[in-house]
Amino acid sequence: MPCYEFEGLIPVVDPSAYIHPTAVLIGDVIIEADVYVGPNASLRGDYGRLILQRGSNLQDGCIMHGYCDMDTVVEPDGHIGHGAILHGCVIKRNALVGMNAVVMDGAVVGENSIVAAMSFVKAGFQGKPKQLLMGQPAKYVREVTEQDLHWKGLNTLEYQELSRRSAKSMQLVVPLTQIEPDRARLKGTTQVLSQANFTQLD
Repeated sequence: MPCYEFEGLIPVVDPSAYIHPTAVLIGDVIIEADVYVGPNASLRGDYGRLILQRGSNLQDGCIMHGYCDMDTVVEPDGHIGHGAILHGCVIKRNALVGMNAVVMDGAVVGENSIVAAMSFVKAGFQGKPKQLLMGQPAKYVREVTEQDLHWKGLNTLEYQELSRRSAKSMQLVVPLTQIEPDRARLKGTTQVLSQANFTQLD
């Protein structure tokens, strides 16, 4: 992976984490155990510290950045969907930020909360546990249900397992020119997620 020292600070990556080779880590970045970082993610720790805590994931195309004297943190089992932007914020334990959502400086997304896809969480927002946040700007819509958390938990487990699957099997190859006979299909590690139940959330 492209990993850069910046003003004497070198990213720290736990050996059990998986960082895709196209992701970029710069400076004051700390990645804990069982974390998954997807293709083309950018973690630019050239101002504030960026922390991905145990079991969290930052999916393809995500951006993390922040200001001086401010940590941008995804707490354990945090789940950051494709293309999301986190800037100087805190995503509490087991929270989910949906695809292409933006969470701004000083904002806190509460534990077990969900930020719906394409939502914009304003600077300084102080969330509470188990909130479903939606809109531009994001507002409280309802309490997160046990079913919501069930689906979120399964998806996060999939990404924790994906970090291990990727470390074991992913490699750079030359593409085939034809489909093989009886080409295999990939299988999930927990169960197939119901798109009908999770469409707006991740």
